[in-house]
Amino acid sequence: MEQPLTQRADQPLRPRSKHRVRSRGKRHIASELTQHQTQDQPTLPADVSVPEPRPAEAQQTDAATKEERKAAGPRDADASDRIDQDKSPQEERQRPEPRSAILPEQQMPEEELACRRRLTSMGVDFEEHKAEQEPEIGCSIPYPIVLKTLGKSMAISPGAELNCAMAEAAARFTAEIIQPAVEAKFGTKLKSIGQASAFVCRARHNGGKMSEHAFGNALDIASFTLADGRKIEVGPAPPEQDAQFLGTVRKAACGPFKTVLGPGSDADHSLHFHLDLEPRRHGGTFCQ
Repeated sequence: MEQPLTQRADQPLRPRSKHRVRSRGKRHIASELTQHQTQDQPTLPADVSVPEPRPAEAQQTDAATKEERKAAGPRDADASDRIDQDKSPQEERQRPEPRSAILPEQQMPEEELACRRRLTSMGVDFEEHKAEQEPEIGCSIPYPIVLKTLGKSMAISPGAELNCAMAEAAARFTAEIIQPAVEAKFGTKLKSIGQASAFVCRARHNGGKMSEHAFGNALDIASFTLADGRKIEVGPAPPEQDAQFLGTVRKAACGPFKTVLGPGSDADHSLHFHLDLEPRRHGGTFCQ
């Protein structure tokens, strides 16, 4: 028996619609489905936009562009300098030095032979030396020579193992700059140069890049002996006449050599001149 419908006094009685019951059932089912989906995936706020996934072709293009930029290197020297400055000495040392992988060829290259012919024409006495390489450290000198003299009647002691380009630069500088400076300042001739270091397989003292000595590309000069027996030593406080001569030599070295260091540069160079042919951007020099 059906129960009578109740009615509020201020509201007319409306029969319950079957259609409304069915609609309410659908909404209930849809709500359950939505709740089930949101349990697996959080719902983003309405004001957050979700980017569309990029096509595979665009991702491949981006990857190729990155590789091209990497291969091209820095855009300019300043950018490259900033990259180098960001690296610690240990990271810098880990970077492979291309010159350390150079090995001697079966036949000596023409440029090496031509260099030796020029030394001979200048009256330089030298000996060939076996190739030196220690790839685990990072040094190599594939065509070394040992300088015995820097020209006629100008010895170097002890003999200096160098690559031929550095040997030629040292011989020319001695003949064209040092010898005339000795004659002008002291009225005599240069007898010999005392060298403190030539080829040495080591890194720089700060523990960073390999030293130019590791490629036979640097020479340290500690003293000059004159024909009258006088000896001029490189140091922080030489006598006035010696200081003037040393200043002339040091200033003139900046250009023929790409790096020139000496007393006042740092503690490591307080007793000698360091000269090298380190390749620098745009052919620049570093002189202190």
